[in-house]
Amino acid sequence: MATGGSKFAIFASMAANLGIAVMKFIAAFFTGSSAMFSEGIHSLVDTSNGILLLWGIKRSKMAPDQKHPFGYGMEIYFWSFVVSIFVFALGGGVALYEGIKHLIEHSSEIDHSTKMKYWNYGVLIGSLLFEGASLWVGWKEFRKSYPKGFIRSMAKSKDAPTIAVIIENGAAVLGLLIAFIGITLTYYYNNPVFDAWASILIGLLLTLVSLFMAVETKHLLIGESAVAKDIHAIEHIFKQYKELEGYGNIKTMHLGPDDILLGANINFKDDLTVKQIEPIVQDIKNKIIADNPKIKYVFIETDSIK
Repeated sequence: MATGGSKFAIFASMAANLGIAVMKFIAAFFTGSSAMFSEGIHSLVDTSNGILLLWGIKRSKMAPDQKHPFGYGMEIYFWSFVVSIFVFALGGGVALYEGIKHLIEHSSEIDHSTKMKYWNYGVLIGSLLFEGASLWVGWKEFRKSYPKGFIRSMAKSKDAPTIAVIIENGAAVLGLLIAFIGITLTYYYNNPVFDAWASILIGLLLTLVSLFMAVETKHLLIGESAVAKDIHAIEHIFKQYKELEGYGNIKTMHLGPDDILLGANINFKDDLTVKQIEPIVQDIKNKIIADNPKIKYVFIETDSIK
């Protein structure tokens, strides 16, 4: 997916989260709901994360220089990893703290007036609509590049920013449902313990999300290969040349969502001269790049296959 799609999804998510955060904090202030306060922190963290992802996209587009000859594409993966830490520390951590604190103290005072109930439920329903719309935008942008097999595509995709937006918004929708249930049980049983447990569950949810994001981004940071489909396409090009006796040691690495480095060994038949080999190697490179524009760097060795 082009980063233009990522930016659109991020901006949509930030706009929704900022407005939702304000509503949640106001509701938490007037009602004393720890679950609502945790959800406000969650939305505020998501808004801040959008800024970090946009910064990462901007940095990743910087031109290669002497210090970074392959460009800055991996900046997007670094900042996506930072986002996962923020989700854990500021999102999950605060939610867990608030929930455990109110559970131990047993002193969470919830305003049971009809006005405050409407305030709480109004914010929750409005937030669900905004978060649902933001999730739908991110999902639609993602499906433009991966129209089939959503779960499998998520696992294969190297577009960390869009994946982060989808996962965060999905967790936000689930967190809102948890908050809705917790607050409803609190009002019904007149017991703030349910609200505290809802905050704890939201914290655990955000912790799991952050761990998932961290693991997925780690693979990209340390150098993840291209998908099998791309490698098979490279092999198909090699097979088109009768001058080759064999090929192998094909290695790829993502330097960014749209930047792949490729290295391979090819072995020519013994009766070919250097003058015959050079144009063939260049033609192979041209075909590989034309077939997959994401492959920006191609290094081919013409020695024996290892």
